[in-house]
Amino acid sequence: MMEVAFHLRVGDRDAYVCRLLRKAYLKGARVHVLCDSADVESLDRSLWLMAQGEFLPHARDTAPERVLRRTPIVLGTRLPAVDGLDVLINLSDTPVLEVDDLRIIEVVGSAPEALEKARERWRLYKQAGTEPVAHDLSAARA
Repeated sequence: MMEVAFHLRVGDRDAYVCRLLRKAYLKGARVHVLCDSADVESLDRSLWLMAQGEFLPHARDTAPERVLRRTPIVLGTRLPAVDGLDVLINLSDTPVLEVDDLRIIEVVGSAPEALEKARERWRLYKQAGTEPVAHDLSAARA
């Protein structure tokens, strides 16, 4: 069954996603980050600039298939084949409704328009029969 968690009011989204990816990598999870092309550029740069000794092996979804099969973290603008995938981090404004048996993490900033789009995705997940959970990170920054 699909699990959906909304991580709301995230401050520095790239830094937060890098921490999520590090945690998932250390647990041996295979992760795909779904985002638009500008976010792929920004997140890729953030992953390369992590502190020495914290590099996370990753590739873009445009890499050759032989690379994608061996890479634990993939950044891309298209929904991947979910075989062997443990977690999908969604940075896009579109809900991921076409999959079963996958953990989805929706990462949402603090801007009112981002929160409104997240509310709509939440409604669509509920209509699809999934009960999302929310993690409001604004208290963690206070």
